[in-house]
Order: sequence, then structure tokens, then C-alpha cells
Amino acid sequence: MVNFHESSSDIRLEDGHILVAMCNDADGEPQESQLDLDYYIGNNDGAFYWGGESFSGSASDISFDIEGDDSVPVLRAWLNPVDGDPVEANINLAECIGNDNGTLVYVPPQ
Repeated sequence: MVNFHESSSDIRLEDGHILVAMCNDADGEPQESQLDLDYYIGNNDGAFYWGGESFSGSASDISFDIEGDDSVPVLRAWLNPVDGDPVEANINLAECIGNDNGTLVYVPPQ
């Protein structure tokens, strides 16, 4: 069920933390879906991590793009560590975001 990007189009990030996409349902019909990444991704001392929350509250320059020859959906940002200057971080959204019959869903890491 992960790899949402392979069955979705018009994938974008709104307000720095809301993933929006047109996700194909079981019949191949596109359905608009949204998923608030702040419920599932945290900032652990300057690194993204799954199962956390509210990463956007300690991030700047948040961006999303489909990258590389493998078309990897990557979230990037500068994250504030506990001490020191912000650090550049990224996370592959395909690791834990899926398309369940036209709906973006979080799939906890195994």
C-alpha cells in the first residue's frame, strides 16, 4: 500500500505540512485526498522521524518534490536541533505514506 506516488498525480504540499494528491481508487478513478504530515512526522534533534508529530513547528524552508530517476517523493526542510543552527533534512514519503482506494494513509514502519 505504500508508494502512494505510483498511483497518484498532482502531488503537492500545502501550508508546509499537508500532502495533497489525486489518488486513483480501485476503479482507477482519481480522488482528491489530503494528509496532514504533522500527525505522523516529527523532528528529532534536526532529523525527520516517522511516528513523531508537528515537525513543521520547528522547520523552515519546507519543500516537496518528486526526485531522481526513481521518482522518489521527498520532503525537505531545515530543522531546528536541540542546540545549534538549523540542519538540512529530508525524508522519503513513500516509506510510510500509501494510497488506500483513493485516500492517502499513513502506514506505520514495520
